[in-house]
Amino acid sequence: MFSKIAFPIFEQSINDYHRFDNVDQPIENPFGKDKIEHLLYAKNWVDTVQWHYEDIIRNPAIDPVEALVLKRKIDASNQVRTDMVEYIDSYFLQKYSNVKVKDNAKINSESPAWALDRLSILALKIYHMNEEATREDASPEHRAKCQEKLNVLLEQKKDLSTAIDDLITDIENGDKYMKVYKQMKMYNDEELNPVLYQNKK
Repeated sequence: MFSKIAFPIFEQSINDYHRFDNVDQPIENPFGKDKIEHLLYAKNWVDTVQWHYEDIIRNPAIDPVEALVLKRKIDASNQVRTDMVEYIDSYFLQKYSNVKVKDNAKINSESPAWALDRLSILALKIYHMNEEATREDASPEHRAKCQEKLNVLLEQKKDLSTAIDDLITDIENGDKYMKVYKQMKMYNDEELNPVLYQNKK
């Protein structure tokens, strides 16, 4: 089952990041570039760095100039995240390109890679909620509330993993087919974002 490959890689990336806990720490991907594991690790690393960007920018005392620089980094990170999801979907498209799709096959509203994107973010939620549920300097009430939330996240992990594995099995069997739409993000495009193209005049 693919989720059993992906989730431990997401956990490995998160744990590797937190050995430094520094958004500027360069990635050291342990997987070969020709492996899907390489993409999964890289995807989660981007998610993890952005998670911490989002924490930093919410600091009420942040310098406005630093906040603007960070906002640009978040925009760039969002573009990279989208690109990496599309790379992962390309892997699945290639892998199942020879599958004979059944006449009654249906399309899924979400591609495998976008579901894996949600699993990657869920891995981060679980990691950080577990930190809060076990934080020694927090009150017992805080830890108890966070443990309740962690239990829900773990249930969600189980359900989402099952849904991902079922979707991939359906694609393998020709019961569902993939149709991938490029995200066509507009805010970074100088030809599509009115603020950017008006500034070029």
